[in-house]
Amino acid sequence: MKRPLKIALVTQFPVNPDHPTGGVEAVSVNLAKHLAKFSDLDVHVITFVKRAAAGQLYRWENVSIHYLALPEGSMLRMATGEGRRRILEHLSTLQADVVHAHDTYGLMVRGHPGPRTFTVHGFIYGDTRVSGSPFALPRSWLWRYVETGGWAEQKNIVSISPYVRERVSRFSAARIRDIDNPVAASFFSLPWKPEPNRIFSAAVISPRKNTLQLVRACGVLKARGQDIRLRLAGPIVDAGYGRQVQALIQELDLDDNVLLLGSIPTPEVRMELSKAAAFALVSLEENSPMGIEEAMAVGLPVITSNRCGMPYMVRHGESGYLVDPTSAENIADGIQATLRSEAHRRALGARGRRIAEERFHPDVVAKQTRAHYLELVGIDPGSLPPP
Repeated sequence: MKRPLKIALVTQFPVNPDHPTGGVEAVSVNLAKHLAKFSDLDVHVITFVKRAAAGQLYRWENVSIHYLALPEGSMLRMATGEGRRRILEHLSTLQADVVHAHDTYGLMVRGHPGPRTFTVHGFIYGDTRVSGSPFALPRSWLWRYVETGGWAEQKNIVSISPYVRERVSRFSAARIRDIDNPVAASFFSLPWKPEPNRIFSAAVISPRKNTLQLVRACGVLKARGQDIRLRLAGPIVDAGYGRQVQALIQELDLDDNVLLLGSIPTPEVRMELSKAAAFALVSLEENSPMGIEEAMAVGLPVITSNRCGMPYMVRHGESGYLVDPTSAENIADGIQATLRSEAHRRALGARGRRIAEERFHPDVVAKQTRAHYLELVGIDPGSLPPP
């Protein structure tokens, strides 16, 4: 190539890249940082932020970050109205060779004429249906109409899980490329010094994340005589549900067994993972949770739901346990099976780490993504010297 390919990552991105919030921001930071290591890629990020930080171009890790002023209004209005207009206008000025949109930003690049691809991180209509929020069902139907219409318009889609491929392919004739989410390299070098019976979970406290059922499982374990220490990291995003969780902890006499840590920064998440005997996430709806990937990278066994995208990440009895998220007894069974001996936990964790190195390491994901970009502009990756 005569010049580097100009790549526009249109995605959620934090004002401080060292402190991403949420899975999509973490993915975007990890991917941008490792794509920028390739000398034949010129990486740009386009994202919305609150007006105080908008209107400037920043350089970070050889990445150019374009912060645009966040439009007022709901996410749906932003994705289909003013937000989309601003994104398309900026892309027209930037003249990127490839546009790579993520999550709801994929709906905003509809109509952009150049080569583009869209990573589907989640199904808003599915998340909304199990959110427990007012008018969840009609809002879910509306989002289903918007999302499936967005997929149908795409020519290229990146699937982060076979679960995503299965759902999207029903509505879209796009060429689908399977590429996992990247985990920050720091998780792979983290020493694991677990404390027996300490379980860590990183997720917002909400109906979709199914926090109540995980707490009930701790009550089951305590009734069985199992010593358990569950540490829950994540903000309470539904005040009523948060009160239910706190009331259940009191009702089951779990004050010494369950600790609500609130929202904690990434360094503290790494510390928690380094001390946990296992990681647990029993959501009702997920595609490819970053929390599971990070735990596997550290070498923790994982207890997670037997539905959606999670069975494509964790191998039952080999790297962790798949459980019925609607059954506190079954969740308790999975935790108890994981904790039965240190040797068993380490064998489960070692298998999970090998999977993480093969699929989730940021260098692996960046290499696959670069090959996808080259294909989009008609270049055979095999025809170029190794990057």
